[in-house]
Amino acid sequence: MKLEEYEYIQGNSKKVLKKFDDLKFKLIITSPPYNIGKEYENKQDINKYFSEQTKIIKLLYDKLHDEGSICWQVGNYIKNGEVFPLDVFYYDIFKKLGLKLRNRIIWHFGHGLHTSKRFSGRYETILWFTKSDKYTFNLENIRIPSKYPSKKYFKGPKKGQYSCNPGGKNPSDFWEVLLNDWEQEIWNIPNVKSNHVEKTEHPCQYPIELVDRCVLALTNDSDWVLDPYAGVGSTLLSALKNNRKVVGIEKYQKYIDTGKMRIEQLKNDELKFRPLNQPLYDSTKSNLSKIPTEFNNGL
Repeated sequence: MKLEEYEYIQGNSKKVLKKFDDLKFKLIITSPPYNIGKEYENKQDINKYFSEQTKIIKLLYDKLHDEGSICWQVGNYIKNGEVFPLDVFYYDIFKKLGLKLRNRIIWHFGHGLHTSKRFSGRYETILWFTKSDKYTFNLENIRIPSKYPSKKYFKGPKKGQYSCNPGGKNPSDFWEVLLNDWEQEIWNIPNVKSNHVEKTEHPCQYPIELVDRCVLALTNDSDWVLDPYAGVGSTLLSALKNNRKVVGIEKYQKYIDTGKMRIEQLKNDELKFRPLNQPLYDSTKSNLSKIPTEFNNGL
């Protein structure tokens, strides 16, 4: 595969970003550290965390194209059992810069940590902001299968015509499990756990197909994409396989090494990844989905 232009830079985003021209990037997409003490971050006071993030976001604003978008994917910060929804705090930072929220996307997935003193978390959010009212949005690139593609209008001037778009439907702002009633196929974007085909050593890796939907919708061929917390390169891989140019900035060299290896695999058509809108495995077909006899006997 012939890849577009890209840079994968080791360093601190606040310093590296200054080398790039203003208005360069059509899409900035990332999942920043959540301040939960993972190996790639130093857990700090929540106010200091947001102070540091504000500085970086101001730099990102300058580098964002006037018709560009920012997609900021975050979960929750937990302290002493209390949940702090990071997207709620981030909203004010972006809004004060004049950015406009187009969607607060809920990314629902089926697997995660189990908890005993609150409901187990099974979603994260993506805040999609634009810099202006003029922005790229390619809905036709990201349509998903309609539930009833054969449905027709039953009255009015369009009576007898198909009522759905032949290309499928808008995926909405709730990226969840979708069940196709007539074929019993299930779609969604699973998070990257141990059995995911894309899994690497990164503890909080996000899936390529999550980035795909944003890249395909919010940019055009050869547009520039940026990930200021690039990790093992999911954003770079999505951008490159979809004919975009991309810059990734990452603090830790070991993640860059893994990411570069994955880019070489993509170049040689050897990269394993989940295609966008691929049906999920139906867990009801597994013997593990059956209730053990002991449970039925009250043991």
